[in-house]
Amino acid sequence: MVETMTNVKNMDIGLGAKNRKHVAQALKIFLADTYTLYLKTQNYHWNVKGKLFQPLHQEFEKQYRELAEAVDTIAEQIRALGLSAPGSYKSFAQMTSIDEADDSNVIKAEEMINQLTQDNETVIKNAGNALKIAQDAEDEGSADLLIERIRSHEKTAWMLRSFTA
Repeated sequence: MVETMTNVKNMDIGLGAKNRKHVAQALKIFLADTYTLYLKTQNYHWNVKGKLFQPLHQEFEKQYRELAEAVDTIAEQIRALGLSAPGSYKSFAQMTSIDEADDSNVIKAEEMINQLTQDNETVIKNAGNALKIAQDAEDEGSADLLIERIRSHEKTAWMLRSFTA
């Protein structure tokens, strides 16, 4: 589907239409990864059990709440570039590189930690790719958002790894 930019004919933020579309596409993929990670983290918050229940229940809640705010910020940046933000499960599933949690098989807490650590590391790598696109387009607003998100995911991965150290 080719998306047209509506109501932005006179938009002049220092980026041409082609650069805005290119950056927005990278942000859409990043949004899909972030939303999928949000859902997975919330799922694990609900379903964690065992000796680590209390600290992980609290940590996962902290993480999914932070991801919920990030989802909104990323979507708003896409809109600021003049494109529509995806918002359906179907769209996210087609774009994300994060595997969904399997509801049919509740996994052990240690596996939840391992999966979320790997997922945050995947998001970091994908955000780095989007950052390069934003920097090449000289889109400082999107680059700043991505740098902030990379920093957040690096901290989250570190916190998760600390549970199994």
